[in-house]
Amino acid sequence: MRRSDTPQHSSRFAPDRRRRRRGRKATWIALLAGLPLLAGGLATALAANNQPAAAAANPNCTLVVPPNPLSAKGLATPYRLVATDAAAGPCNEADVNQSAFVEAAIVTPAGQVTLYDPLVIDQGTQPAAPAAPATVPVGSTVGIWFGFNGTNLTLKNAGGSNSLGQGRCVNGLRGAVFGQFAECNAPAFFRSANQLTAAGTLQVPPVGTAKDGLPCPTTRDFSVVDQDQSDNVVTHYLATANGRIAQNNAANKAALQNQQLVDLANGSDNLLLTQFIDPTLGCTPWTRPDQSSDGMAAAALPLDELSAAANQQAPIALVPLTDPMTLNNNNASTTKTNLYRAGVDMPPIGAADNGSGTTYCQNLFGSATGIQRVFKDQAIFVNGPSVDAAMANNLFTFLAMRANQSFTNLNCGGLLNAANPITLTTDGNGVVVNATFTPLGQAPATTASAAPTPVATPTVTAIATPTASCTTASPAAACASPLPAVTDTAANGSPIPTASATATGRHRHRRW
Repeated sequence: MRRSDTPQHSSRFAPDRRRRRRGRKATWIALLAGLPLLAGGLATALAANNQPAAAAANPNCTLVVPPNPLSAKGLATPYRLVATDAAAGPCNEADVNQSAFVEAAIVTPAGQVTLYDPLVIDQGTQPAAPAAPATVPVGSTVGIWFGFNGTNLTLKNAGGSNSLGQGRCVNGLRGAVFGQFAECNAPAFFRSANQLTAAGTLQVPPVGTAKDGLPCPTTRDFSVVDQDQSDNVVTHYLATANGRIAQNNAANKAALQNQQLVDLANGSDNLLLTQFIDPTLGCTPWTRPDQSSDGMAAAALPLDELSAAANQQAPIALVPLTDPMTLNNNNASTTKTNLYRAGVDMPPIGAADNGSGTTYCQNLFGSATGIQRVFKDQAIFVNGPSVDAAMANNLFTFLAMRANQSFTNLNCGGLLNAANPITLTTDGNGVVVNATFTPLGQAPATTASAAPTPVATPTVTAIATPTASCTTASPAAACASPLPAVTDTAANGSPIPTASATATGRHRHRRW
């Protein structure tokens, strides 16, 4: 029987996965204190963010999209965060487990690209500082992308408006949102940018050569991708001690310096690439001026995807049908996958590939250009800082841990009929301190040694396959299988969710 893309409720990922992802947010954001993006004066305040938010925080929130979101006025109008289901508890932007982020890019007919980060504030509050004015030259095309630190983010019309229609916003299928990702007018932005690139008006820089002699990776490089590539954004906000939010620029840092500022960031694949992997490999990401941050050069999801489209060499990682954010009722959906792809400048299924999860797993774990590159470059990556020091002790072990988990979450074991090729070694605190790679088809090591630690003898741990337990929209609903079945090819879903659309797409346990 074929399943269609009509509205359906579906199970989330098993609770143990979601708890692991959410529990690591605070450490990820606290680490940003050491990055050059932030002023040194924020370092002390950022340490306060190294405390996990309440475990019971509502993971599903809604963003109210302002009228005419693609206009200069719309960009400078704050989005408002509210609980999707008020009975599940409130949603607060300053809570690192509920923070939502907006990132916009403007391309002019002359091929000039600038960025702007629209502000997100709690429903019923005011910004900690006025939003910076936005400039949208006549004839420009604006695209907007969203990221979320919770589980499911839903977009909603502002009262009395058709802001979703005005922005041509896509949140997934009706009744099955992507999860942490959404976009407004992104396909039009990419069409315009690609036409200008083809005409030679817009110049996409080459990626350059990494320390290992290979091309610098992009967001479509199999050494970078995970279970759900090309997700979330690079936006940062400032939060005051009383939970009010401001854009991240010099004027606001100066005006709010006595209010215990905390940097809010979206722990995205893009941020992982541009602020961790690239510097470690001696690479430089493509950046453009950010209007909301004093015109400072910044990276962004749309820049990363344009760079990937122009520079990535085969094999090219494109969102597969098995990506957790493109599943519908735990089943692969061509329609939903193509909607996601259109939002990140990728060809639809059938144009360049068939969306095969098996091929994706083979390239990720069986190709020398996949995760094997990270193991080959271990001596380079061990000198990079860990994205999450509570989970892995350097960038190499973090990337190995991330790939180990992706093998499970993409069902690569079942698709390839192979054991997880990555064995992780942890210390007495559960921190990954080493990893080994065994070629697919060979029996992986069952034990591994680690450098001695003062706390305990290292032990080997592997990320276990999740159990069948799950949470559902209704206590009476049955839990679906954690492994997707590729059954859907129909294009009969609605790409524009309304205010009544619920967050029901199966979701993942982790972000970066």
